[in-house]
Amino acid sequence: MRFKYIILILIALTSLAFASESAIFGKDLIPNILAYDKEGSLHLGKWFTLLQSTYFKPIFLGVLLGVPALFFIHYKIIGPMIFSHDRKKIYVFSVFNRAIHTIAAISFILLIPTGVVMVFGDFFRGGEFVRINKDIHAIATLLFVISVIPMLIMWFKEMLPTSDDIKWLMILGGYLNKRKDPIPAGKFNAGQKMWFYVCTFGGIVMIATGAIMFFQDFKIDFIASLGLSQIDLLRLSAIVHNVLGFAVLALFMTHLYMSVFAIKGAIHSIITGYKEEEEIEILHSSFYKKLNKDKKI
Repeated sequence: MRFKYIILILIALTSLAFASESAIFGKDLIPNILAYDKEGSLHLGKWFTLLQSTYFKPIFLGVLLGVPALFFIHYKIIGPMIFSHDRKKIYVFSVFNRAIHTIAAISFILLIPTGVVMVFGDFFRGGEFVRINKDIHAIATLLFVISVIPMLIMWFKEMLPTSDDIKWLMILGGYLNKRKDPIPAGKFNAGQKMWFYVCTFGGIVMIATGAIMFFQDFKIDFIASLGLSQIDLLRLSAIVHNVLGFAVLALFMTHLYMSVFAIKGAIHSIITGYKEEEEIEILHSSFYKKLNKDKKI
């Protein structure tokens, strides 16, 4: 626990670089209060209250229960894809790929449940349990900060949209039948690309909005120059953070289901770096053809 407080102190000290003047308790207190919902403000008060009190929790609960329910039905009716382990193993992910992915995975394993606890804080009756989850959420964010830029750089080119993505979406990746028909996809399919963009670009936005909500009382001259009051900034950050949270929660559970349950043995590729040849031939047929053409098999 002592380590936790050291980390939080470091975060607080770092924030002083851009938070030298209070925007809530200092000289800007009165202007901020007077600017609430007045001309020039974003008028987010009623929307923030409505979304926070009426819609956010039911949507999170729907995603939390609905997505696993759909996957349970899929697993029972369609079942997992099973590929031969008797053919060649193809080296797909480097040590660096796997290391960064592991850091990101650990961060999400911590961020998502702690974020859910914070959303349903009143259900858990607040108190120390929710505060501990808030602290873990903040520390796990640092892990994600470490991984998000390297992840963006190393995979961005391979995540660019192609015509295969449209074909993949039209057949939902072939996951609705039991046949082993070749699926049009490069090294990453359209589903993985959606998760990548939400995880990286969306993740960067979530880091920024989360930091704003965590520190709350700071002043950035650029934000002030836009005429945006601190309360509007906090409300906007909370709304954006929650909306992106729906997508992150749904796609993370999808990513987890696909790698652990829907494709037998798929999770080993991000541990060892190798994929089964048949898995690539079927699920990433365009990538397989390219590997054959370049004589890399």
